[in-house]
Amino acid sequence: MAGSAAAVRPVIPAFGVEFTGSDGGCCRGRLGELWSTPFERVAPVRSFPSFRGQVSFPGFYYAATMDAHVGFESWLERDVAMMLDFDPAVVAFSSQPFWLTWAQNGKQRRHAPDYFARLADGTGMVIDVRPDDRIEPRDAEAFAATERACREVGWLFRRTAGPGAVLAANVRWLAGYRHRRCYRGDIAGVLTGVFAEPKPLMGGTCEAGDPVAVLPVLYHLLWTRVLVTDVTAGLLGPGSVVCVRQGGAGR
Repeated sequence: MAGSAAAVRPVIPAFGVEFTGSDGGCCRGRLGELWSTPFERVAPVRSFPSFRGQVSFPGFYYAATMDAHVGFESWLERDVAMMLDFDPAVVAFSSQPFWLTWAQNGKQRRHAPDYFARLADGTGMVIDVRPDDRIEPRDAEAFAATERACREVGWLFRRTAGPGAVLAANVRWLAGYRHRRCYRGDIAGVLTGVFAEPKPLMGGTCEAGDPVAVLPVLYHLLWTRVLVTDVTAGLLGPGSVVCVRQGGAGR
């Protein structure tokens, strides 16, 4: 009799997911059945409160990739959102996209990853932001469970402590020119001709015209990867070597 009962016992799915539907209501189900949901477009499952005396600094980042605002809970998360926006492989992303639920040691657990990104090849990627020295045992368990869930549905998982200081500083500068309003087709055409061969940033800028008019367009082209430079070697400056991206135009 006990064996018969065990045979008909319902199977509890390893991972569930709860998210905000297009109508604003709560949707939930098995991750294995809902993995194809466009989580890169969903609303956050929790808010980004701001109050006096708060240690972290929440806010909203304007993502040029989607022409939309994405929430963040700290400046570190803001920098990660900025890097996703800068990454040509990322076509869309969202913050706090869903609650991942699972059973562990007889108890129900849940975790809201910081970001979900959709890559150009259609792959989903889940990102958690946490410095190495701020991972408690319970956090480590949640990250391990999230990585396992991602693996089961063919997503990528990345836990990051954020970009390095030099990379963050350079991309933050370029992000100031990420909006489409910084683009001028006539100047962009001249710049791609000037930088067909690698040359110093300011030298090429002066060759293209008045730096006051040219630099915003140049920085926008660096942001969109039409032009490229090594943003990890040192702080962006007049001597930074710039050239046209090989293999075609940026996004």
